Amino acid sequence: MFKGSRGKGQGTRDKGQDLSAGKQGNRRKGQGTRDKGQGNREQGEVDGYQLTVNSQLSTNIREKGTGNRNFFEDVFEVVRLIPRGRVTNYGSIAKYLGSGLSSRMVGWAMNASHIAHPPVPAQRVVNRNGMLTGKHHFATPTLMQELLEKEGIKVEKDKVVDFKNIFWDPAVELEL
Repeated sequence: MFKGSRGKGQGTRDKGQDLSAGKQGNRRKGQGTRDKGQGNREQGEVDGYQLTVNSQLSTNIREKGTGNRNFFEDVFEVVRLIPRGRVTNYGSIAKYLGSGLSSRMVGWAMNASHIAHPPVPAQRVVNRNGMLTGKHHFATPTLMQELLEKEGIKVEKDKVVDFKNIFWDPAVELEL
């Protein structure tokens, strides 16, 4: 905020002050809540999967207790099963994998899918309204649309035309 443009009741804030601290008070730079020795690593759990995200945005997700199941690989497997000319959404994949509230994690997996082998047809995963929300994670902003159109899917204004009719629901198609 520029000096002199403050509204009624607004003061200045100290450099380094975290305004999101809420009831915990004002935090200064270097006074985070992370455990010492963990660096820029945050941990959490989502629907039985252990999630660790570090500052380089590499993600390691393992099933709680076993350490042998990778959520991203599970997402990649489902996406590889989507037939040409069909699309699904992030939420349907998450729900099929038993993590219904983990649509964002499916998006993270799609963002990381460019390094997966065999290749993952990430262009076939759109948002719940059929919008190409992941298009900016492709090599060019138009590549996602071009790949879909190559498969016979019509796209207008970054939205899949006739989305409901070409929608592929893994829970139905793979008979859960």
